Parts: sequence; structure tokens; C-alpha cells
Amino acid sequence: MDQDGRDRFEIPNEVRSMAEASFDQARKAFEQLLASAQQTATTIEGKSATVRAGAKDITTKAVSFAEKNVTASLDYAQQLLHAKDLGEVMRLHSEYVQAQMKSLAEQASEIGQIVGQAALEAAKPKT
Repeated sequence: MDQDGRDRFEIPNEVRSMAEASFDQARKAFEQLLASAQQTATTIEGKSATVRAGAKDITTKAVSFAEKNVTASLDYAQQLLHAKDLGEVMRLHSEYVQAQMKSLAEQASEIGQIVGQAALEAAKPKT
């Protein structure tokens, strides 16, 4: 029992390891997405005003996604701090991972569309 007489909730090492691995996987996927977007933006940035506008859109969107993902991670961590039992921790973890995977897929699709549009604009002949 802890100081105020309540049992302290301890997360088993196996669950903690699973949560950390899932979080690391989500973080790596987003970092790859962000790195790809930044590399694309850098590559096409100097080509023309139209392409620069596309690069700016990509960068702006990537920053927006980063903010959204960090907020989701902080919210998840806050929820875990208030978990009352292992079942709640597992439920929160499952919901978080599912939401992040869905979000990352949507973000990758949106970045892909912006990159594709920028590439089409860059390929148009100058008139």
C-alpha cells in the first residue's frame, strides 16, 4: 500500500514493453513521413514559384500533422496516468494505436496528394 492507503497500480513489464514498441513504431512511421515530406520539399523548392508553393503546402501540412500527433501522444500519456487498472491501460493503448495508425495513413495519403499535385504543376510547360 502507498502512503494514503491505496494499492499502487503497477504496469507489468510485458505490457509496458508492448506499449513502448507500439509507440516507437508509430513515432518511426511519422518520422519517416516527415523526413520524406521535407526531402521532397527541399528537392522541388528551387524549381519554380509554382513548385515552391507546393513545397510550402507540404511543409505547412507536415508541421500541422506533427502538432496533431504530439498532442495525441500527450493526451494518451495523460490518460494512462489516470488509468485505474490493467484493463483500462490495455483499452487506452489499443484505442491510441488504432487511432494513430489511422491518422498516419490519412496523413501519408494527404501528403502524397499534395506531392502529386506539386509534381503535376511542376511538369506543366511554361507559357
